[in-house]
Parts: sequence; C-alpha cells; structure tokens
Amino acid sequence: MAFLGAFYRTYALDFWGFGESEKKRETYAVQDFVSLVDQFMDRLGIERAPLVGHSMGGTVSLSVAVQYPQRVSKVVVVGSPIVGSSLAFPLKLAGRRPIAALLFNMMWAFRLAMRVASPFICRDARFPAMMDNDLSRTTVESFLLSIASLRRTDLRPLLSQVRVPAMGMYGDKDNIVHPLQWQPMQDGIPHTQVERFHKAGHFIMLDEPDAFMCKLKNFLDEEKVTA
Repeated sequence: MAFLGAFYRTYALDFWGFGESEKKRETYAVQDFVSLVDQFMDRLGIERAPLVGHSMGGTVSLSVAVQYPQRVSKVVVVGSPIVGSSLAFPLKLAGRRPIAALLFNMMWAFRLAMRVASPFICRDARFPAMMDNDLSRTTVESFLLSIASLRRTDLRPLLSQVRVPAMGMYGDKDNIVHPLQWQPMQDGIPHTQVERFHKAGHFIMLDEPDAFMCKLKNFLDEEKVTA
C-alpha cells in the first residue's frame, strides 16, 4: 500500500473476525466477506475499482467480480486458492474445530510453532512478527469458520463469468496454497495474465518485493481490455 499509495488511492479492508473488524458473528464464510466488500465500497462511495487480494482475499475478490461485476474494473489474486482443496494439509487440518480449539487454547505454543516454521514460509525477517500480530487479532471462531468455508470453495464453475482483466500472481515455492492454482484461473477467465515468481512462496510481496510491485503496477496501469 505504501508503494501503490504514491500512484493510487488505496483502501485496506479487514474481513470480519480479523484485524480491527467485528468479531462477534455467527458466520465467517467466504460469501460473508464477498458481501462485506460490496458494503464497504457502498459505504465509502466507491462505485468501481480494481481489487487486489492475497490468499483468501484473492478468492473473495474473484467472487466479487462474479457477483458484483459493476464494482470491479480489474482483479488481481496473489497466491489465492481457486479450489479450496489446494490448501496445504496442515492448514486444512487447523480448520477442524477440535484442532483449531486446541491451537487457540495453547496460543503460546501455536505462536512458537509459527516462528519456527516461518523461514520455510517466507524469507523476510519481518514475517514472524507480522504473523504473530495477525494471530493475536484473530478469534478461534473466525479462523475455524473462514478456513472451513475456504476449504469447501470451488470457483472453477464461475470463472467464465469474470468479464474484467484478471491477473494471477503465484510463487513456485508456495507451501500454503498449491503453486499451480494459476492453471484453473488461466483456463477459466478470459484475458487472464499469469505471473509466476520462481523464488517466492506464499508471500510474494515479501519474498520478491521489487518484481511484485513492478508487475502489479504495470497491470493496474494498463488500459482495460474489453471482454
């Protein structure tokens, strides 16, 4: 955002149950977050804009482009699951209620484990502290229900309805979401541009920041191709 903010007006949205957003809800499904984006744009008077989403945020962004096409001028997904089964097995396991409850009841151990695993997830030295901060602002219900919903998601039947320019950015070393999730996106969406980062994992913006920012800005700057 600091980089793009010099060229665009940018907005960051915390999904319900994460960050500074509401944490007292009965559901935290992908569809809830799709509706939240529409409400967010409506409340701020944003008629139409490019959407850029990382991981689950990209899955939501594509869903917004399908359900609220008038809202979206372009869509960028970064390491996002198109099919929920592409999530890494430990993450799918953590989305089971008994496992999630155990992890959150032993949060100190969970955080310690994440710090140990951090070098295998992201090369940026800031990542452990960033992940720790994110975990501290998440509840067991929001984590459990959102991951469970994401695990059941399959956007492939809907991709042909995306009528705006789309770009998928994927790291070849991603061990959170299968790195070949760009394939169903490329097969299903007209005007899809795929950018692969051979040295990056799930957090491309941290592993290869210069290349990531350059490719993202170039895509956002391009004139729209009419579907």
